[in-house]
Amino acid sequence: MLTIALKEWAVVCDLLVEGGLAIVLRKGGIHEEGGPGRFKLEVERFALFPAWEHQDPRKLKQAYQSRVKTFGQEPSELLIRGYAEAARIWQVPSREAFDQLDDLHCWTSEQIDMRFNYKPDRPIYLLALRAFRLPDAKLIANQPRYAGCKSWVDLDEADAIDESGAMPAMSDDAFAALLERIEKSMATDGHG
Repeated sequence: MLTIALKEWAVVCDLLVEGGLAIVLRKGGIHEEGGPGRFKLEVERFALFPAWEHQDPRKLKQAYQSRVKTFGQEPSELLIRGYAEAARIWQVPSREAFDQLDDLHCWTSEQIDMRFNYKPDRPIYLLALRAFRLPDAKLIANQPRYAGCKSWVDLDEADAIDESGAMPAMSDDAFAALLERIEKSMATDGHG
Protein backbone atom coordinates (compact mmCIF):
# COMPACT_ATOMS: atom_id res chain seq x y z
CA MET A 1 0.00 0.00 0.00
CA LEU A 2 1.28 3.43 -0.96
CA THR A 3 0.82 6.16 1.62
CA ILE A 4 2.93 8.89 -0.03
CA ALA A 5 1.86 10.71 -3.19
CA LEU A 6 3.58 13.11 -5.55
CA LYS A 7 1.34 16.10 -6.21
CA GLU A 8 1.37 17.08 -9.88
CA TRP A 9 -0.96 18.75 -12.36
CA ALA A 10 -3.93 16.47 -13.05
CA VAL A 11 -3.23 16.47 -16.80
CA VAL A 12 0.37 15.40 -16.13
CA CYS A 13 -0.83 12.56 -13.87
CA ASP A 14 -3.20 11.45 -16.65
CA LEU A 15 -0.44 11.55 -19.27
CA LEU A 16 1.91 9.58 -17.02
CA VAL A 17 -0.56 6.73 -16.41
CA GLU A 18 -1.51 6.67 -20.10
CA GLY A 19 2.14 6.33 -21.18
CA GLY A 20 2.18 9.66 -23.02
CA LEU A 21 4.69 11.19 -20.61
CA ALA A 22 7.49 9.83 -18.44
CA ILE A 23 9.31 12.92 -17.19
CA VAL A 24 8.63 15.72 -14.71
CA LEU A 25 10.69 18.71 -13.63
CA ARG A 26 11.34 19.73 -10.03
CA LYS A 27 13.20 22.28 -7.98
CA GLY A 28 11.38 21.39 -4.75
CA GLY A 29 10.53 18.02 -3.29
CA ILE A 30 14.11 16.83 -3.55
CA HIS A 31 16.45 17.09 -0.59
CA GLU A 32 20.21 17.12 -0.37
CA GLU A 33 21.81 14.06 1.17
CA GLY A 34 25.52 13.52 1.68
CA GLY A 35 26.78 16.90 0.49
CA PRO A 36 26.54 19.11 -2.60
CA GLY A 37 25.43 17.41 -5.79
CA ARG A 38 23.96 14.33 -4.08
CA PHE A 39 20.19 14.40 -4.16
CA LYS A 40 17.53 11.84 -3.43
CA LEU A 41 13.77 11.80 -3.63
CA GLU A 42 11.90 11.57 -0.33
CA VAL A 43 10.54 8.22 -1.58
CA GLU A 44 11.16 6.32 -4.80
CA ARG A 45 7.66 4.86 -5.21
CA PHE A 46 4.55 6.96 -4.82
CA ALA A 47 0.95 7.47 -5.86
CA LEU A 48 0.24 10.20 -8.45
CA PHE A 49 -1.91 12.85 -6.79
CA PRO A 50 -3.78 15.07 -9.29
CA ALA A 51 -3.76 18.80 -8.53
CA TRP A 52 -5.52 21.74 -10.17
CA GLU A 53 -4.14 24.69 -8.21
CA HIS A 54 -1.58 25.88 -10.79
CA GLN A 55 -2.79 23.90 -13.79
CA ASP A 56 -3.32 26.26 -16.72
CA PRO A 57 -4.01 25.17 -20.32
CA ARG A 58 -1.95 28.13 -21.61
CA LYS A 59 1.15 26.53 -20.03
CA LEU A 60 0.75 23.40 -22.14
CA LYS A 61 1.47 22.72 -25.78
CA GLN A 62 -1.65 23.13 -27.92
CA ALA A 63 -2.15 19.39 -28.36
CA TYR A 64 -2.76 19.02 -24.60
CA GLN A 65 -4.72 22.18 -23.79
CA SER A 66 -8.19 20.68 -24.32
CA ARG A 67 -7.43 17.99 -21.71
CA VAL A 68 -7.16 20.50 -18.88
CA LYS A 69 -10.12 20.82 -16.55
CA THR A 70 -10.28 24.00 -14.54
CA PHE A 71 -12.22 24.58 -11.36
CA GLY A 72 -12.91 27.66 -9.27
CA GLN A 73 -11.46 25.65 -6.41
CA GLU A 74 -9.96 22.23 -5.94
CA PRO A 75 -12.58 19.47 -6.34
CA SER A 76 -13.87 17.81 -3.17
CA GLU A 77 -12.97 14.34 -4.46
CA LEU A 78 -10.00 13.08 -6.47
CA LEU A 79 -9.36 10.01 -8.59
CA ILE A 80 -5.97 8.40 -8.06
CA ARG A 81 -5.38 6.51 -11.31
CA GLY A 82 -1.84 5.28 -10.85
CA TYR A 83 1.53 5.38 -9.22
CA ALA A 84 5.12 5.84 -10.31
CA GLU A 85 8.62 4.73 -9.50
CA ALA A 86 11.48 7.18 -9.89
CA ALA A 87 13.83 5.46 -12.32
CA ARG A 88 16.46 8.22 -12.63
CA ILE A 89 17.11 11.80 -11.57
CA TRP A 90 19.31 14.22 -13.45
CA GLN A 91 20.38 17.73 -12.61
CA VAL A 92 19.60 19.50 -15.89
CA PRO A 93 22.90 21.02 -17.11
CA SER A 94 21.36 23.64 -19.41
CA ARG A 95 18.24 24.78 -21.17
CA GLU A 96 19.81 23.57 -24.44
CA ALA A 97 20.15 20.05 -23.05
CA PHE A 98 16.54 20.02 -21.96
CA ASP A 99 15.35 21.42 -25.30
CA GLN A 100 16.66 18.27 -27.01
CA LEU A 101 13.80 16.47 -25.24
CA ASP A 102 11.04 18.80 -26.44
CA ASP A 103 8.95 15.96 -27.91
CA LEU A 104 8.99 14.11 -24.57
CA HIS A 105 7.01 16.66 -22.58
CA CYS A 106 3.77 18.65 -22.66
CA TRP A 107 4.89 22.13 -21.51
CA THR A 108 5.22 25.31 -23.58
CA SER A 109 8.55 27.10 -23.98
CA GLU A 110 7.21 29.86 -21.74
CA GLN A 111 6.44 27.37 -18.97
CA ILE A 112 9.90 25.83 -19.28
CA ASP A 113 11.42 29.35 -19.13
CA MET A 114 9.48 29.98 -15.93
CA ARG A 115 10.81 26.76 -14.39
CA PHE A 116 14.40 27.61 -15.29
CA ASN A 117 14.10 31.26 -14.20
CA TYR A 118 12.35 30.59 -10.86
CA LYS A 119 15.04 30.80 -8.16
CA PRO A 120 17.82 30.55 -10.78
CA ASP A 121 20.43 29.87 -8.12
CA ARG A 122 18.75 26.50 -7.45
CA PRO A 123 19.27 23.66 -9.96
CA ILE A 124 16.39 22.10 -11.85
CA TYR A 125 15.95 18.33 -11.85
CA LEU A 126 14.47 16.02 -14.43
CA LEU A 127 12.85 12.88 -13.04
CA ALA A 128 12.20 9.88 -15.26
CA LEU A 129 9.12 8.18 -13.84
CA ARG A 130 8.05 4.63 -14.61
CA ALA A 131 4.29 5.02 -14.27
CA PHE A 132 1.75 2.27 -13.61
CA ARG A 133 -2.00 2.36 -14.22
CA LEU A 134 -4.18 0.94 -11.44
CA PRO A 135 -6.80 -1.64 -12.50
CA ASP A 136 -9.41 0.51 -10.73
CA ALA A 137 -8.93 4.19 -9.93
CA LYS A 138 -9.41 5.07 -6.26
CA LEU A 139 -11.74 7.92 -5.32
CA ILE A 140 -10.57 9.81 -2.25
CA ALA A 141 -11.79 12.89 -0.41
CA ASN A 142 -9.63 15.95 -1.11
CA GLN A 143 -8.92 16.88 2.49
CA PRO A 144 -7.78 20.36 3.52
CA ARG A 145 -4.45 18.94 4.72
CA TYR A 146 -3.76 17.70 1.18
CA ALA A 147 -4.10 21.26 -0.17
CA GLY A 148 -1.36 23.74 -0.88
CA CYS A 149 1.66 24.13 -3.07
CA LYS A 150 3.74 21.13 -2.05
CA SER A 151 5.30 18.19 -3.81
CA TRP A 152 4.51 15.45 -1.32
CA VAL A 153 1.25 14.39 0.30
CA ASP A 154 1.03 11.91 3.18
CA LEU A 155 -2.16 9.98 2.53
CA ASP A 156 -4.47 8.91 5.33
CA GLU A 157 -4.54 5.16 5.94
CA ALA A 158 -8.03 4.99 4.38
CA ASP A 159 -6.67 6.70 1.25
CA ALA A 160 -3.64 4.41 0.86
CA ILE A 161 -3.27 3.07 -2.66
CA ASP A 162 -3.20 -0.67 -3.32
CA GLU A 163 -0.94 -1.10 -6.34
CA SER A 164 -1.85 -4.78 -6.88
CA GLY A 165 -2.58 -5.57 -10.50
CA ALA A 166 -1.24 -2.27 -11.84
CA MET A 167 0.07 -2.33 -15.40
CA PRO A 168 3.10 -0.41 -16.71
CA ALA A 169 2.05 2.62 -18.74
CA MET A 170 4.98 2.16 -21.12
CA SER A 171 6.67 -1.01 -22.37
CA ASP A 172 10.05 -2.01 -20.94
CA ASP A 173 11.75 -1.38 -24.30
CA ALA A 174 10.15 2.05 -24.79
CA PHE A 175 11.07 3.13 -21.27
CA ALA A 176 14.67 1.87 -21.63
CA ALA A 177 15.02 3.80 -24.92
CA LEU A 178 13.65 6.93 -23.25
CA LEU A 179 16.18 6.65 -20.40
CA GLU A 180 19.02 6.21 -22.88
CA ARG A 181 17.94 9.26 -24.85
CA ILE A 182 17.65 11.43 -21.74
CA GLU A 183 21.05 10.23 -20.50
CA LYS A 184 22.67 11.31 -23.79
CA SER A 185 20.98 14.69 -23.67
CA MET A 186 21.98 15.36 -20.07
CA ALA A 187 25.57 14.22 -20.73
CA THR A 188 26.11 16.38 -23.80
CA ASP A 189 24.91 19.61 -22.17
CA GLY A 190 22.89 20.18 -25.32
CA HIS A 191 25.95 20.63 -27.54
CA GLY A 192 26.59 17.26 -29.06
